[in-house]
Amino acid sequence: MKKGLLVLSIPLLAVFAILFLGSFEKKPLVTPSSKAPARPNIIVIMADDLGFSDVGCYGGEIHTPNIDYLAKNGIRYTQFYNTSRCCPTRASLLTGLYNQQAGIGKMTEAEDQPGYRGHLTDNTVTLAEVLKTAGYQTAMTGKWHVSNTTVQKDPKEQLAWLNHQKDYGDFAPIDQYPTNRGFDRYFGNIWGVVDFFDPFSLVNGTKPVKSVPKNYYHTDAISDTTVAYIQSFAKGSAPFFLYVAHTAPHWPLMALPEDIAKYKDTYKAGWDVIRKNRYEKMVKLGLIDPKKTKLSDRWQNDLSWEANPDKEWDARAMAVHAAMIDRMDQGIGRMLKALRETGQLDNTLILFLSDNGASPENCAAYGPGFDRPNQTRDGRPIAYDLKKQIMPGAQTSYSSIGQRWANVANTPYQFWKAESSEGGVHTPLVAFWPNGMTAKKGSFSAQTGHVMDFMSTFVELAGATYPKTHQGHAITPTTGVSLVPSFQGKSAVGHSTLFNEHFGARYARSGNWKLVSASRDTTWRLFDLATDRTEMNDVAARYPDKVRELEGLWRQWANTHQVFPKPGNKAN
Repeated sequence: MKKGLLVLSIPLLAVFAILFLGSFEKKPLVTPSSKAPARPNIIVIMADDLGFSDVGCYGGEIHTPNIDYLAKNGIRYTQFYNTSRCCPTRASLLTGLYNQQAGIGKMTEAEDQPGYRGHLTDNTVTLAEVLKTAGYQTAMTGKWHVSNTTVQKDPKEQLAWLNHQKDYGDFAPIDQYPTNRGFDRYFGNIWGVVDFFDPFSLVNGTKPVKSVPKNYYHTDAISDTTVAYIQSFAKGSAPFFLYVAHTAPHWPLMALPEDIAKYKDTYKAGWDVIRKNRYEKMVKLGLIDPKKTKLSDRWQNDLSWEANPDKEWDARAMAVHAAMIDRMDQGIGRMLKALRETGQLDNTLILFLSDNGASPENCAAYGPGFDRPNQTRDGRPIAYDLKKQIMPGAQTSYSSIGQRWANVANTPYQFWKAESSEGGVHTPLVAFWPNGMTAKKGSFSAQTGHVMDFMSTFVELAGATYPKTHQGHAITPTTGVSLVPSFQGKSAVGHSTLFNEHFGARYARSGNWKLVSASRDTTWRLFDLATDRTEMNDVAARYPDKVRELEGLWRQWANTHQVFPKPGNKAN
């Protein structure tokens, strides 16, 4: 990051967004009939690798006044689930299906089994495709990550592409881009990982963005392009759907100096203090019942903060993580301002969530390659520092918060992204809709929900029809359950059963019973979430019949939802 780097001014970003709006591939918008009832605008805002307790309204110390405003005037969910990783969750959210049914059982590589095609398959429809049939204007900003990645065979050529030194064209097959899956407009990154100051795979519609302004910051660009979309759509009579897929706070740790400065001392208190403070705040908020949700032991608590030889680096890393979330919240504030100024706020349903738990990854250990550059566009080397000698935050460093801070970010739960434990699959969800919610403001909903539920919810609110066929293809029936009863304050069960599988990590939940195993340990463990939400007391030995029952349910689900066969395996 260049010394003295400043955030883009609103006027500059406005010009940037207007240029993008002006060059979009125009697609005709369907206008609903004058007899159609007033239906809400819908905005889904998803953070990337956000910890369960990172934002203020879920217990965090990070300054998130705008997300907190949505929670104070809306509802928060206490049992809402994702699919434990970036692209699988996005596939499930967009299609209303389990991710394997949508073709993304692992990542975005094209593999040889139906559940592992690495892109949204022909048996699916997206939220945008369905809402367009009901007359909605549609747009997306941010991270797509549900299309096959185009990779150069020569690693040197791939790095040259990542470094913006060579151009190899489209980042994925064009027919898999958002504008070919129901979105009228799109600005964002097709791939998953980005340099926040100069992102790879950045496109406007289907056209690669060849260069960005000097003081570009991706989180701001996503937010301010969203503002431009709101202002444009508000001029029409049709409701709109916006999917805002932030890349923050996914690694690499990159933030603006003024945001990092806000948290320069915050995390010097260490893992235990921050975790304890978050837990106590969650109890005070009424988000958790301490009798049912104990604070689990800190991960690798054999090392105290005081004895940590890298505490200066670690405190800085978490400060950058916080700064990235803070900047995202600032952008959400600008979206709310635009909605107020255009008279759209009261009849807009806003949903804020995370795609999975905080990430434990040490991205420095990955090194450059695939989706990670080794130089900036102007030739400065990018450090992958395993010894924690280079402070994180700048464009010239790829680093991440690691396991211990990820454990803190997911307070009070155990584990993290990619696992099926609550720390991996349990997402914060805030819902806000002044005109449409009769539930008490600031209340909590215990409805057992899942990201696939957005399809059923939006179909109901929009007066749309989930199709049996689309463009000549049979469409898999949605497995989602509407969240509308929770908006009305009704006590709805939601899903009676839920399942997951990702790289061997898996779970089956039936009622309050949850059977779970880790990615590197196939041993089934059984927990009663009614009394043990943090999965601390394995009761598998005490209830072997329940283990067999849930294992049978999981295997039945896996065999009927394209988990099996797995790529390269002829048998289950």
